[in-house]
Amino acid sequence: MPPITDNGNLKDVINNYIQKNKVMVFSKTTCPFCTKVKDLLKSMNVQYEVLELDKADNGSELQNTLQQLSGQRTVPNVYINSKHLGGCDDTMKAHKEGRLSEMLNSQYDYDMIVIGGGSGGLAASKEAANLGKRVAVFDYVQPSPIGTTWGLGGTCVNVGCIPKKLMHQAALLGHGLEDSKKFGWEVPEKVNHNWDSMKNAIQDHIGSLNWGYRVQLREKKVEYHNAYAKFVDNHTVKAVNRKGTEITKTAETFVLAMGERPRYPDIPGAKEYGITSDDLFSLPYCPGKTLCVGASYVSLECGGFLQGIGLDVTIMVRSILLRGFDQQMAEKIGDYMKTHGVKFVRPCVPTKIEKLEDGTPGKYRVTGKFTDTGKEYSEIYNTIIFAIGRDPCTSTIGLDKIGLKLNKSGFVPVNEQEQTNVPNVYAIGDICEDKPELTPVAIQAGRLLAKRLYSDSKDLCDYVNVATTVFTPIEYGAIGYSEEDAIAKFGEENIEVYHTNFWPLEWTVAHREENVCYAKLVCLLPEKERVVGFHVIGPNAGEMTQGYAVAMKRGATKADFDITIGIHPTCSETFTTMEVTKRGGGDIDQAGC
Repeated sequence: MPPITDNGNLKDVINNYIQKNKVMVFSKTTCPFCTKVKDLLKSMNVQYEVLELDKADNGSELQNTLQQLSGQRTVPNVYINSKHLGGCDDTMKAHKEGRLSEMLNSQYDYDMIVIGGGSGGLAASKEAANLGKRVAVFDYVQPSPIGTTWGLGGTCVNVGCIPKKLMHQAALLGHGLEDSKKFGWEVPEKVNHNWDSMKNAIQDHIGSLNWGYRVQLREKKVEYHNAYAKFVDNHTVKAVNRKGTEITKTAETFVLAMGERPRYPDIPGAKEYGITSDDLFSLPYCPGKTLCVGASYVSLECGGFLQGIGLDVTIMVRSILLRGFDQQMAEKIGDYMKTHGVKFVRPCVPTKIEKLEDGTPGKYRVTGKFTDTGKEYSEIYNTIIFAIGRDPCTSTIGLDKIGLKLNKSGFVPVNEQEQTNVPNVYAIGDICEDKPELTPVAIQAGRLLAKRLYSDSKDLCDYVNVATTVFTPIEYGAIGYSEEDAIAKFGEENIEVYHTNFWPLEWTVAHREENVCYAKLVCLLPEKERVVGFHVIGPNAGEMTQGYAVAMKRGATKADFDITIGIHPTCSETFTTMEVTKRGGGDIDQAGC
């Protein structure tokens, strides 16, 4: 092979060798380990291509580029079916374990291709790679209508859980500054918040996470393709990257993990002048006076932390708050947010958005309609955030070409094994029909799926009693049934609800409101008051809820809660001392610890 003298894009040069040759060995003529690998391949009658780096004019630069691509600079550097196998020791180990022959004789480029680089897809791919399988991840973020895009890691890391909770923390710190005065801290009367400082720090953290995921995939020898994949047939995808370059890859098994994207209303000006949570966390300017459209947890969380950092916030609600959650708790959250300055417009829907003035932020007139009276609503805002729901990313990747069934909303029906109606195609995470749309659920499902496929595991993902928390200004933790769902399923006569208000000790000296924090247990009477619903509103609700999720997984009863000694003085101990029931009545207000 002639030496390479073109000092252009060396990544493209190396990738060209890798993509065009089933077995590619980057070698040096003087390296005994390289000779050992080449002799092994010859003894197996394997055809391979070799690039002798010591014969190339820019061999050192090529080695540096190999390190960027695979994490390995030393030779031999072996690729099979475009997947990095490793060096001499890796190749010999694969030969001894029988994996080398399996890779060479496979009719597919990979054992598994994962479409989607979010939490679930990454978990499945890394677990499969740990089990010795050839794995690739295809991940590509379609820009939002205003052009926002992001790196590897999916919604949670980039535009969901992580930046959301960090901005929630910024708001809590602001509230804490007010509290601190009562505890002796001499805080200036006027303390300003800087949006850019917060946003940049959070984006820096997210960038480090993006890089970390890239490194993890490389270390586990998972091939990462930043390209948009579409099915050609049920074993083949064709993918296009940002440069328009096409690649075609095959796999025995596919895992769909594309997640969801925010929905826009079909009204004039929505996509031209509105944003969603995809855009908010990296917004290059302070949002100013903001309208959050929707009553989802995304809307309430975003509205909550924006108000908490000092902005004028209004939430436009079509009907109920937090559909799918316990409605008593939802209304308590709404009441708390109103008390703390968030304005609610309900029941109302937007009908159009008009730009009045350019700027960062600009000015926009929002026109809406009250659904109960039919009267018109009109107000001027700097930023309009739509949080009216999310749609699964299933419509444009060629699922129709392989006959994969979707429900009418585009979600993927799967069996208990996460298998679709196409036997070699599985789905995990938010795109699955009737499954909790939560990051830890996707991670668990992905890990367990890979173990079932490539080891002796029989473990299934348990979707029952999954704990979750809504990070509104007053946090809401929940496990299991809402009160209304428990009554609908088991009958009102079979349900006992224990409840109480509580006053966190930390709030007493600060003179925060009494009796806005609230806890309740929904119990099933015929089963010795087994707890089927856990609900709490108060500070650190997420940290509190997680531990009780273990108890509910084990079938804890109200008696189990009662016999447990609480930690004093904490909010969580409330659940060990609850006596008042809704059926029996009684005072639930608390005036001290």
